[in-house]
Amino acid sequence: MAKILLKFKEAALKEIPLDKETITIGRKATNDIHVDNLAVSGAHARIFKKGEQFYIEDLSSLNGTFVNGKKVSVGTLNDADVIIIGKHTLTFVSEAQPKKQAEQSKDKDLMDETIMIDPKLKDAILSKAPKADAVKVEQKEILGGFVVIEGSTEKREYELTDRISTIGKDPNSLIKLKGFFAPKVAALINRKKDGYTISSLAGGKGVRVNGNEIENQYKLNEGDVVDVSGIKLQFYVKEN
Repeated sequence: MAKILLKFKEAALKEIPLDKETITIGRKATNDIHVDNLAVSGAHARIFKKGEQFYIEDLSSLNGTFVNGKKVSVGTLNDADVIIIGKHTLTFVSEAQPKKQAEQSKDKDLMDETIMIDPKLKDAILSKAPKADAVKVEQKEILGGFVVIEGSTEKREYELTDRISTIGKDPNSLIKLKGFFAPKVAALINRKKDGYTISSLAGGKGVRVNGNEIENQYKLNEGDVVDVSGIKLQFYVKEN
């Protein structure tokens, strides 16, 4: 069964099975997923299913609903997608996962069993087992960060180790902006296995990459210069 893993920062709060046609999310206690935070609207969003596909819909909330760093009105949900609502993250786990794990377990049992089998069948089973080098490559994730090249910030360098990092005046932002007119959250950086993306939370206003305003998500490349509210940051990638 598909489910949602609810987290606040790095703390896991609960696991919610998606066992109804519609699952509501919001600050009111009557919601299926109750998120008690002032940044969350009373009726903030809902998750629903059509056919085999799950969707999330923002219910005209004040602060919006984000999927993998992108603000959505209605969006599809795929395994491991990260939903941001207020200061909470909700990770979607597909119902297809248990089946996949069961198949992997079956292959492992065949490999561990000490019996005489046909050589051709043995070769077929061995071909399914991932090579050590391949596993090592799959598990290795890109690690990047920003170096401050212009403007006043608390540090000169910021490593982007979390799955989601933000730039803004909000106290919980990784890179804190200063100034009365600085937005509470100006940009969101999403870390994935294949790299990083940055999204403007103001529809592209105030966030530039290499001198150009960004729209929706932008995949960061080594050496990119990000300009947010007068702060210039250069993105880098290092060995992890």
